[in-house]
Amino acid sequence: MQQRVFSGMRPTGRLHLGHLAGALTNWIKLQNDYNCFYCIVDWHALMSDYADTSSLKSNCGEVLLDWLASGLDPEKCTIFIQSHVPQHAELHLALSMVAPLGWLHRCPTYKEQILNLQNKDLSTYAFLGYPVLMAADILLYKAEIVPVGDDQSAHLELTRELVRRFNSFYGSVLLEPQIMLTPTPKVPGTDGRKMSKSYGNSIYIADEPAVMWEKIRTMVTDPARERRTDPGDPDKCPVWDLHKVFNNDEQEKAEIDRGCRTAGIGCVECKKKLLVHVERVMGPIREKRSSYEKKPGLLMDILREGAAKAADTARRTMDEVMDAVG
Repeated sequence: MQQRVFSGMRPTGRLHLGHLAGALTNWIKLQNDYNCFYCIVDWHALMSDYADTSSLKSNCGEVLLDWLASGLDPEKCTIFIQSHVPQHAELHLALSMVAPLGWLHRCPTYKEQILNLQNKDLSTYAFLGYPVLMAADILLYKAEIVPVGDDQSAHLELTRELVRRFNSFYGSVLLEPQIMLTPTPKVPGTDGRKMSKSYGNSIYIADEPAVMWEKIRTMVTDPARERRTDPGDPDKCPVWDLHKVFNNDEQEKAEIDRGCRTAGIGCVECKKKLLVHVERVMGPIREKRSSYEKKPGLLMDILREGAAKAADTARRTMDEVMDAVG
């Protein structure tokens, strides 16, 4: 019997190349060997964007399109929206009864988000309890494996601690998941910082070629290369980081590396070479996305069937939890 995997993604709009190179590439591999549940976690989106929900539904649709276009296959994995399975909220409530406040206040990502998102009022119960809902998402499906990057490992450890605490009160009901640390290549945005929608520096999966080129063309490079004749250091250049992700031509990469260090190649030429490889990857994805956009009925069927399959597992877990709690 295949081991069960759970992972989710917040619907904040269209996904970018960082999502593709990081989470999605790993998810696509896992769906071939595991029983995978992939969830669009719309309750999580409300935790920071509760003041304006006007784009929540359309954002869920954008994420679904990007998932399917990138290679997630509803025949191989279960794809659904969190709020379509009400047991997520039920288990979240049950877990919140035993979740110590101190554990939540110490969560490093909570402190980081409070500092980084000062333009939003995040002093809410739900935002503090974000890891508890995340734990409920995972535990509802008795997922044995949860693929995460380093930045989410603290949340997963808190999930494991919550399982131990819950089970100490009510018996061995919930399964303690194992963390699968997945490779997350460095994918910088156009300004050199980590690609992020909140920074306004993203290259999106759905971007047309002309838009993609304009973003790549204006990307920052090694600051030492003020003039075409100045030698540079690829290791200090965000464009080179994207080459390492998308360029699979080792000989060409060696030539670009040498050319940059000797000023034998200019930044614009380097960016044009990058665009070729990004387009090689993104062209088929964009075409597949466009095809799905024309089939709204199929998209609804995928979500409906995914929610039904997820709910079947979720109900069994909640029956066990209700019996245990009494």
